[in-house]
Amino acid sequence: MKSISKYWSIFQITLINSLAYPGELVGRSLMIIPFMWIFYQLWKVTFSAAGAADGMINGLTLRDTLWYLMLAETIELGRPPIARTMSENVKDGSIAYILNKPYDFLLYQFSTAMGETIFRAMLNAVFGGLTVWWLVGTPNHPEGFLIALPAIFGAWILHFSINAMIGLSAFVVEDVSAFTWIYQKLAFIFGGMLIPLDFYPQWLQNIAKLLPFSSAIYGPARLFVTPTLELFISVMSLQITWIIALTFALAIVYRRGLAQLTVNGG
Repeated sequence: MKSISKYWSIFQITLINSLAYPGELVGRSLMIIPFMWIFYQLWKVTFSAAGAADGMINGLTLRDTLWYLMLAETIELGRPPIARTMSENVKDGSIAYILNKPYDFLLYQFSTAMGETIFRAMLNAVFGGLTVWWLVGTPNHPEGFLIALPAIFGAWILHFSINAMIGLSAFVVEDVSAFTWIYQKLAFIFGGMLIPLDFYPQWLQNIAKLLPFSSAIYGPARLFVTPTLELFISVMSLQITWIIALTFALAIVYRRGLAQLTVNGG
């Protein structure tokens, strides 16, 4: 219980600190408004060109697609740059100070990441939701947001796990910007952040839906617009499987990374 209290306190402190610069927080969150406007213009033309008699493509209407993309962008834009932060800690030597603190390094990073994520995600959801509401109306299943909440939390854990893996590679290579760039592009394509996976060829859908990228973006967003019990079980089962696998991988990579870490600067 003492250990849990320690990391809960770290989470609370980070959460409060994230409000220290409200202008920057709001300004960053406003970025989702032009994104959703551009998505609306693009997909309106796409649905019109497709000429679907029922206004639906592969089970999604224009309204569903916009609400899907809003939540996908909220998940992506809300996460902090964990890998870059860990890389900078290694470069400037402050990693030595952090590792000597009486807490687990990865749990500390997780607590701070969650603290930074909450208000970012909330503001993105508010601004993005209001924009999409104005453009296409209310979601067909408003209750889907509550049903998708566990999957959204699972998505944040997956994002943290993958980005922490990238960040730990800084113990060996120091600069992780190339790996971060590759991860972002994989998330764009296989996570369904720009295009719902439902619009992909079937063979590519089958591959993408098994990867952690889809569990971190597509799964929660699709569950929001289609809140069925079958989809909830499928999304949560895949998320839990990947979270367990990545947790074991993180523990192994962290141990090996410590053995090869060379601290510069400081």
